Amino acid sequence: MERVCFLSRVRPDRLDEYRERHETVWPEMRAALAAAGWGNYSIFLADDGLLVGYLETEDYQAALDAMAATDVNTRWQAEMAGFFVAAGPRDQSFLRLKEIFHLD
Repeated sequence: MERVCFLSRVRPDRLDEYRERHETVWPEMRAALAAAGWGNYSIFLADDGLLVGYLETEDYQAALDAMAATDVNTRWQAEMAGFFVAAGPRDQSFLRLKEIFHLD
């Protein structure tokens, strides 16, 4: 099982709306993430826009590829693109952090 932690940055002027969007993630998006192997997935957001994501999956690249192949992800990414400081599809351009310690 891979434990994946990643960073991104949400535009400060869009933080409230970003939080609101994640209170009502589309049911089909939730289902697609689960089907693609995105387990125990969480997103954390600091007041300055720093976004930290965490998930567990058998194969992170396969999970990314499976989501990239879905119509719902294409629609979600198009709607979310304007929230981020850096351009590009969010799920394909996260800054992944290297795990250096884990206490099981």
